[in-house]
Amino acid sequence: MPFQNAVLTGACGGLGQALARRLIAGGARVALVGLQRDALDKLAALAPARCAVYTPDVSDAAAMRAVAADWLPRFGAPDLVIANAGVAGGFDTAEPDDLRVMRRMLEINLLGVATTFSPFLAPMRDSGRRGALVGVASIAGWRGMPGNGAYCASKAGLITYLQSLRAELRPTRLRVHTVSPGYLRTALTAGNRFAMPGLLEPDEAASALLAGVAGGEEHIVLPRRVGWLSRALGLLPARLHDRILLGQPRKPRAGEPGATDIPGLK
Repeated sequence: MPFQNAVLTGACGGLGQALARRLIAGGARVALVGLQRDALDKLAALAPARCAVYTPDVSDAAAMRAVAADWLPRFGAPDLVIANAGVAGGFDTAEPDDLRVMRRMLEINLLGVATTFSPFLAPMRDSGRRGALVGVASIAGWRGMPGNGAYCASKAGLITYLQSLRAELRPTRLRVHTVSPGYLRTALTAGNRFAMPGLLEPDEAASALLAGVAGGEEHIVLPRRVGWLSRALGLLPARLHDRILLGQPRKPRAGEPGATDIPGLK
């Protein structure tokens, strides 16, 4: 494991837990950030001297600065920050209540990545060591899908933000990595009622993600074959592409059976 000091958000979820276990097993010091204290405590118990647990709202800049203010003096500047926290859910522009879903999704999926990176970026840069900033986006950010506009928009925005940050940090020893998973077997996809080609287990995805970052890949697609399928569909005329997607069941909206929880939704 080339990483010795890691900050990981979304550590409670399927991919997050798989990443945490691999980092801990590799001997890294790990800041475990999430909302489910019990799940985080179980992970920290694997290496109590090398882990710390934090439960902020990742979209709260002050809360994330408090995480950094506790972690940095105790463990030093990280060489890996993975902004993995994210939420998903169906969206219908005609439903006024769904606008709050879009707002919250943008806060967590997009703003939450910037608030995660922000307090660690200068210490990482000033350390003079190599470091990696990893944003977990999605193949859904490559093109909008019917009934999933909020999620697709949040991930498309994240991909573009990471492009900007990558360019800004070229002169430094820090690298920015964009991860675009397809479908992972996690709570976020458990309620999906449509076909999920290439469904990947979280542990397999975690292994490929860390290997890709260690190998210097700036764009990591999980799994690659789903990325190829998505690119191929994108070559179709827009009307035909949309017709194919409209034939699929839509992702459950907040409050519908199978919908995933969106923390902080007001």
